Amino acid sequence: MPQPVDPRILGYVVIGGAFGVLARALLLLPVGDPAAVPWATLGVNAAGSFLLGILVRALDDRRPRVRAFLGTGVLGGFTTYSAFAVETALWLTSPWQAIGLAAASLAAGVAGAVAGLLAGRITGGTRRGAVDPEDAE
Repeated sequence: MPQPVDPRILGYVVIGGAFGVLARALLLLPVGDPAAVPWATLGVNAAGSFLLGILVRALDDRRPRVRAFLGTGVLGGFTTYSAFAVETALWLTSPWQAIGLAAASLAAGVAGAVAGLLAGRITGGTRRGAVDPEDAE
């Protein structure tokens, strides 16, 4: 049976998502060349994947509210699969460019996540056994 969604956690995700979407919009706003937007989105998604990797490794299973706000919310809103999908589909008139964009986006996202997980480990992420007061609730 699926677990019920805690309304407080959902609130953290919604508020964080608003911040993430705003951050992405502010980064992409100065991009004046429409042909550059897909590549800028690729960069945003790679950076977001890297930051999410750090966050996941650093917090592990601790601090669920922080993970919901920053991970699912802020970074989920900051990165965008839908923009990647639409931008790739718009390039289907040039199939090799569309394939290149899709492959580069996937590779950059995975590479960013792996690098973030490694960086999170280096910065002291995998602290097991410690009890966080937020987890005790």
